[in-house]
Amino acid sequence: MRDAFHWPTPARYNIAEQACERWARVTPERRAMTYLRPDGELRDYTYIQLSRASSRLANAFAARGVVRGDRIAVLLPQTPETVLTHLAAYKLGAVAVPLFTLFGEDGLKYRIGHSGAKVVVTDRINLPKLLAIRDELPELDFIYSIDEREAGTFGFWQELGKAADACPVAETSLTDPAFISYTSGTTGPPKGALHGHKVLLGHLPGVETHHEWLPQPGDCLWTPADWAWMGGLTNVMLPALTLGVPLIAHRMAKFDPDHAFWLMERLGVRNVFLPPTALKLMRQSTGQASLRTVGSGGEALGADLLAWGRERLGTDINEFYGQTECNLVLGNMASMDAPRPGSTGRAVPGHEVAILGPDGPLPPGEEGEIAVRRPDPAMFLEYWKNPDKTMEKFRGPWMLTGDVARMDEDGFVYFSSRTDDVITSSGYRIGPSEIEECLAGDPDVTMAGVIGVPDPVRTEAVQAYVVLREGAAAEGKADALIARVRERISPHVAPRAVIFVEDLPMTATGKIMRRELRDRAHTRG
Repeated sequence: MRDAFHWPTPARYNIAEQACERWARVTPERRAMTYLRPDGELRDYTYIQLSRASSRLANAFAARGVVRGDRIAVLLPQTPETVLTHLAAYKLGAVAVPLFTLFGEDGLKYRIGHSGAKVVVTDRINLPKLLAIRDELPELDFIYSIDEREAGTFGFWQELGKAADACPVAETSLTDPAFISYTSGTTGPPKGALHGHKVLLGHLPGVETHHEWLPQPGDCLWTPADWAWMGGLTNVMLPALTLGVPLIAHRMAKFDPDHAFWLMERLGVRNVFLPPTALKLMRQSTGQASLRTVGSGGEALGADLLAWGRERLGTDINEFYGQTECNLVLGNMASMDAPRPGSTGRAVPGHEVAILGPDGPLPPGEEGEIAVRRPDPAMFLEYWKNPDKTMEKFRGPWMLTGDVARMDEDGFVYFSSRTDDVITSSGYRIGPSEIEECLAGDPDVTMAGVIGVPDPVRTEAVQAYVVLREGAAAEGKADALIARVRERISPHVAPRAVIFVEDLPMTATGKIMRRELRDRAHTRG
């Protein structure tokens, strides 16, 4: 398959055209999406409905002065409006900025400000956070709310009602910007990975293989992963629409394994992307499903979990690998080769992956850094407004992932560790710097160091080491600091434990030595 594979190279390529418009022209009444509302009501959406509504939104944006290249932030959970906002942005040649709804004011302020977003589309739950920081975002001109709105904001559906239901699709190339996905690193603030429209094309082989030749008759795709993350957006939402597979949208405030089993049975889900943490929680449930395909990625699955998947989900779990900058480049396909416990799979057709040492690719069995050869359509264009970090990401023709692994003689890759300090918790890649900065913002904190410690459910849990100012009381402070991170950044990055120390190990240049903190945590037991 890899030897015979060749990427198409169209002169024009637009995500909205691929994911919606071509279907709307040929099979307009084909079901594109089913939305399970929080109140339990089901609503189906056809491709022509998505096409007309997203065109109305694009025209409404244009009437407010949004032009090609402007950034449109999407602060919404899994809702139809999320899909419409993405499609409208791509039709205009604008750049979408997906934002996780659990982000607090600080997390949102940085990402919206750094991206220079002109518009944010949100809902009544998240609107107060935006209103609280709006005065600190000079480039933010308009806020749209899909339900309740406040003075100075626009009603999403009211604006659509004023606009025409047809608009031309921008003539974009493969490398024209499509969206910015923010990823966390170990030093400095989060980085915005800018992806071109080619990113959709680059993801399709990985989706088709780990879902065993998606689409097949009767296929229906769902994930509990938020569509603001690469896993939800580029593994599920956009590929499902592009491949003509009905997409299930559902706002799940907190993952409930029993509800997940119920949803899959009730809505006829046959294909699902389940992060490892979701699988571990579902294993504790008594539920059972009969699925055609299951994909999982973000953390290595053990033999026990793979065996449980065959018994309780009715199929093999196909693991895959990627990161925000270049996703779905390794994967498993059980119908071709039985999954090997501990392996994240082999290079997906169209992608060249190697294990690099100091002098280049290493032979089988030797540990080195996972690297992806460029050019690759799944690969990001650059870090937004950060050319230095972009250059650091590459070594010659290779994009460095920061992950250490080995490859066996058959090409299967076995993840070992990371070369940096990124924390992998519940499938999320969490950078310690943003958390440390938030903790250090407390007037009683002089310094903070954050690491990941082993956790049986989450793979790693966030743990903070904090130095308090002289005279500050430690009683009750740990809970207050955890709450601070939950509120200001996001609950998913909040420390599970805060340990007060007199000092932190530092390098000669003043950098926190997180490796020593990890050693300290291991010794502490």
